[in-house]
Amino acid sequence: QVRLVESGGGLVQSGGSLRLSCAASGFRMSYFAIGWFRQAPGKERERVSCISSSGGNIVYLESVKGRFTVSRDNAKSTVYLEMNSLKPEDTAVYSCAASHGTYYTCSGRKGFYEYDYRGQGTQVTVSS
Repeated sequence: QVRLVESGGGLVQSGGSLRLSCAASGFRMSYFAIGWFRQAPGKERERVSCISSSGGNIVYLESVKGRFTVSRDNAKSTVYLEMNSLKPEDTAVYSCAASHGTYYTCSGRKGFYEYDYRGQGTQVTVSS
């Protein structure tokens, strides 16, 4: 059974840090680009970051550059999103999604539901 499970969300004060994990099972994560998305109440979902299957291509949403870092450990079938200097506007449900790396290396826009597999998300709340 294919699964993507996010963890690490929670409540943190402004300026704090969280590390999200996206754990894969049921498929070879090392072959897939992984995107991190977030959706705040009443807002459209946006891609926060993406890391290609090899890790050689990484992209970030402009507003998180310098604060968020994505990485992957293919041996553990896990992708991480390290979030520092968190702001209240970072509050959202964060979800990861996987897209086969043969066809997608994070370049170009691809919507959450266009990815091959998607997780359920983890809540991140940043208090002011």
